Amino acid sequence: MSKKIAEGTSALVLDVKVGSGAFMKTLDRASELAQTLVQLGKDAGVKTSALLTDMSTPLGLKIGNALEVEESIDVLAGGGPRDVVDLTVELAIEMLNQVGITDVDPRENLANGKAMDVWQKMIRAQGGDPDAKLARAENSHQILAETSGYISRLDALEVGVASWRLGAGRERKEDAVQFGAGIELHAQLGDYVEAGSALMTLYTETPERFERATALAANSVTLSKDAVAERKLILGKIS
Repeated sequence: MSKKIAEGTSALVLDVKVGSGAFMKTLDRASELAQTLVQLGKDAGVKTSALLTDMSTPLGLKIGNALEVEESIDVLAGGGPRDVVDLTVELAIEMLNQVGITDVDPRENLANGKAMDVWQKMIRAQGGDPDAKLARAENSHQILAETSGYISRLDALEVGVASWRLGAGRERKEDAVQFGAGIELHAQLGDYVEAGSALMTLYTETPERFERATALAANSVTLSKDAVAERKLILGKIS
């Protein structure tokens, strides 16, 4: 919050995650954190609100540094997973409302290319190349569904730790991060999968990491005979 306030911003929208893959595991604790952050913003003269969003299941289909950038670019180009698009749009609408803008449709600007145009201009203004090739680890391993069924559990923490074990994060501060390492999901919570179909693909530059990551990644998924309720992405709002 000190960094955001120091930037001199007049309005701020926070995305406070809740669930196994979040810092706050329960809605009560996340709400307490959100209320504190919103009050800090208010006390500093910054119009602040927070959305409480689910992180018991991974958001989107890609976990890892370059993989998540790749997915973000897909969203800016008018594509990408529905849950990422929906949350992006809701956060953008909340931000626009904070500053009194009600005649702009963020979803439309994702679809018509305006969002991508602005992003490319921002990258070029900082001396970057928006068309630069993203890293992708050379070694891959697929985890297949052992049975058919609906994905009734896809644990964000276990998928995240598996991605870290593949090299997407550091075990020690002196370790190098593998920018192309991570996990690509081929199905999400609630999807029906056939036995033998790919649930996810693991990527790493060091194949010896697969052993530690594979069991955890496979354990993150539970299949059920019965369809599951649609995921509720936004759990609350603090303003």
